[in-house]
Amino acid sequence: MEVEGRIRRMPKAELHLHLEGTLEPELMFRLAARNGVRLPYASPDDVRAAYDFGNLQEFLDLYYTGCGVLLTERDFFDLAMAYFERAAAENIRHAEMFFDPQAHSARGVASEAVFDGFLAACREAERRFGLSAGLIMCFLRHLDAADGMALLKQAEPYLDRLVGVGLDSSERDHPPVKYKDVFAAARARGLRAVAHAGEEGPPAYVWSALRDLEVSRIDHGVRSIEDAGLVAHLAERAIPLTVCPLSNVKLKVFERMEDHSLARLLRQGVKVTINSDDPAYFGGYLTDNLLAAWRGLGLTEDEVRLIGRNAFEASFLPAKRKAALLGEYDAFWSAPAGA
Repeated sequence: MEVEGRIRRMPKAELHLHLEGTLEPELMFRLAARNGVRLPYASPDDVRAAYDFGNLQEFLDLYYTGCGVLLTERDFFDLAMAYFERAAAENIRHAEMFFDPQAHSARGVASEAVFDGFLAACREAERRFGLSAGLIMCFLRHLDAADGMALLKQAEPYLDRLVGVGLDSSERDHPPVKYKDVFAAARARGLRAVAHAGEEGPPAYVWSALRDLEVSRIDHGVRSIEDAGLVAHLAERAIPLTVCPLSNVKLKVFERMEDHSLARLLRQGVKVTINSDDPAYFGGYLTDNLLAAWRGLGLTEDEVRLIGRNAFEASFLPAKRKAALLGEYDAFWSAPAGA
């Protein structure tokens, strides 16, 4: 179909992608063998068989098990490059990616291995694929704010090479306000801020992320639909949502794609983008998410085009690079289908 072909070929930006969540089972086993790590699974197929999550925490338990194979700078480099190779094949022109240093330091992994491995991969992706990439350092919200402040201090030598900070991990019972002082300190160092909110948590968590953390984007935000005032605020202020449709269905935020709030938010003027979250665990990378939303929600071609453009506009790219990519994007959609 014409729209499907355009979705597959169009230039793309991805703004909600956890690098540790791109760890495919085959790579997990290769790294485990390289590092002498024993996995609680007999094969990659056994890992995939465990991808039946009832909620976010069940996913996180497996996610942290997978992180256990990541030990050296080479491991982090290889993980990121595996994602970039897929991204280039999908014509992803820019990616802003989350990573979780605390998930690795808790295992005794040197922070330099994490930062240096991922940053080297970003440079290699630009050299090899012409793909621009930025890293967003996330704080694990189930940990104390003091741990977050310690991470910010520990990361000081790398902060000028990051595009921002984020807040992820278990949302329930961990409101954004918990990290208010940490985010204020990060912003004082010139870093932009984003936060996961309104996935499993209520709309009040989205309000808190906006007011207490002063974020530029909301990651997920799909439960904003439950608060008409919040929807109006998001639309009026053009605050982007980085939505991950397949993830939301896989984690039972919505039972079916047809129930997802994405289209309703978009049609009420919210700046919605589509992303893949933790694609190795949720059954699809960026193109898969775009196709699933288009098919399941009855998106029009114009709506698909708007969602894709929103992602470039919502990025933290420098103005010159952003303008160039928007020009490339608009030229693609202006050309005849199939050109």
